[in-house]
Amino acid sequence: MNPTIEILHQIQGASRARGIAVVIDVLRAFSTACYLAAAGVGHIWATSDRASALRVAQTHGPAVLVGERRGRRIPGFDLGNSPSRLCGMSLADRTVIFTTSNGTRGLAAACAADEILAGSFVNAGALVAYLRGRRARHVSLVCMGSGGRPALEDTLCALYLRAALLHRPLSFPLLRAAIVRGSGAAAFMRGDCPDMPLQDLALCLAIDRFDFVLRAVRNPAGLIALERVTAPAAGS
Repeated sequence: MNPTIEILHQIQGASRARGIAVVIDVLRAFSTACYLAAAGVGHIWATSDRASALRVAQTHGPAVLVGERRGRRIPGFDLGNSPSRLCGMSLADRTVIFTTSNGTRGLAAACAADEILAGSFVNAGALVAYLRGRRARHVSLVCMGSGGRPALEDTLCALYLRAALLHRPLSFPLLRAAIVRGSGAAAFMRGDCPDMPLQDLALCLAIDRFDFVLRAVRNPAGLIALERVTAPAAGS
């Protein structure tokens, strides 16, 4: 039986998410998070704001601070929200504290869901396999958007996931072409911001690069950890 699937938007949508929520931020929060996990970091703590990130760093240090506001690296942080900037860095077993303008705020807001996953194209197939393996009855696909407005890439990712779950797959190359032409990609295409390199766009649109999902788990103190969970193999 196919699950009931609803597509929601931004913080208000995240607060209404029920069942298994997939909080989607393609450019770039949950793409970057997957690259961090693939780099072998020990822990990823996701926070909704800079002040919380700094507080967590005081109790979970030494830590790598990763975060952005309006696409720019937060002053004093080690890295911005850029997957290409991770290349060549030694992050194995490090603790990362991660905060972004949209994605990590959505994780915090989706507190009424039974389970929360971070969503992007780089692990879309793994998300579908995981949701099928969990026999999800209700799936909330939350498109976080950007700056309080919908983002084409997040909406298309939600449509892609929904179609796959309903066994009516969409053509990713067509979606990718639309995203590259869209306003969300423009900042990367211009090349005028060092914190938004063009390489990030390609890395965030690398479909099914990873075979795991990132599950957001809130500990008793209210902190959110992103835990790597390998998705079941196709057909299992």
